[in-house]
Amino acid sequence: MTRVEQIGSATLHLGNAYEIRPTLGWFDEDVMDPQYQFDNSGGGEYRKARGASDQIVAEGLDQGFDHRIINPLLCGGVVVFCHNDQLHELLPYIAGLFPRYVVNFWAKPNPAPHRNKHYLADTEPYIHAWKEGCHPVGEHHDMHRWIEAGSMPSRIYGHPTVKPDAVMTKIIRNLSGTSVCDPFMGTGSTGVAAIRAGKRFVGIEQNPAHFDTACKRMEQAALSIAREAADA
Repeated sequence: MTRVEQIGSATLHLGNAYEIRPTLGWFDEDVMDPQYQFDNSGGGEYRKARGASDQIVAEGLDQGFDHRIINPLLCGGVVVFCHNDQLHELLPYIAGLFPRYVVNFWAKPNPAPHRNKHYLADTEPYIHAWKEGCHPVGEHHDMHRWIEAGSMPSRIYGHPTVKPDAVMTKIIRNLSGTSVCDPFMGTGSTGVAAIRAGKRFVGIEQNPAHFDTACKRMEQAALSIAREAADA
């Protein structure tokens, strides 16, 4: 099933990212939150409180992703969210494609509880890599590598890994260029931040329910911007 929706400056594709992204051409930045790869077993007494993790597994979002979706021939830079267990494979791969990269972190004051012989998941890493001329931008005080924002409950948009607006706004603000592609769009948090930053956005999502949610969020963002412009 494929479908394309044009909402203001955003173009949204319903379909397979591995098939669609190579056909879209160049973007200044690819920003993605691809499938995690982690062990969801255990949990002990906190098992019932881990609904988001169970939903990740139920939707098949715990099996990792094909790293070849990260293509420096199609973008000047890339931001990739990942699980801590993916860093050992993902970092060498990215280092072979881009001359510069840094590991940043999103700090969660409200991490999901668990007891599976691991550290509390109170931070989530994301990698920002870039080529010459596509370096991060922003004022000195805005170039910190740490963002603090509470996790969004999955019930808000029906998705288990929705990124808070504060996280995506900060990331988009530090990206160079004027165009952003998100191959794993989910419910559209990257797109909302990109639209508000005045950047052209293209997103891809294979889950029809999440795609519809993203369309609604894009429409709301576009309307909000139009109202703000009219009131100015």
